Amino acid sequence: MASLFNPAEYQSILSRLESLKPDSQRQWGKMTVSRMLEHTARAVEMATGKRRMNPPLLGKLIGWIFRGGFVGPKPFGKNSPTGPDLIIADEPEFARAKDRLRSLLVEFHGLGERGCDGNIHGFFGRMSGAEWGVIQYKHVDHHLRQFGG
Repeated sequence: MASLFNPAEYQSILSRLESLKPDSQRQWGKMTVSRMLEHTARAVEMATGKRRMNPPLLGKLIGWIFRGGFVGPKPFGKNSPTGPDLIIADEPEFARAKDRLRSLLVEFHGLGERGCDGNIHGFFGRMSGAEWGVIQYKHVDHHLRQFGG
């Protein structure tokens, strides 16, 4: 399964990130490219343990029903819901947001599975490092595809 801890997939994601431009147009959804970069950066912060989130009661009650699909091989669907902490209201400066995401991806990859093991997801709760590698790959890939990257 694809993972950001796999060196080839990690390098591919970084290359695709570099292809984004301030005027990259979305293929679906509502976010601008700058908002997507900040949104994705916040999700990577969650995976590294820098952004602490408490799963809602709903996640604790029914998260187990959806978790397998979330960490499985199927790509994320278009226009999927997101947690309120990952919704970006302002318009970040493109170059700064892109640099921030790139730096966080480098940090995440450097931590490896062991460094992310046990960090808390905003809906599903505690995740293994291997799960974080898969879902971060899927999440970043999803948003790069959203903007043609």
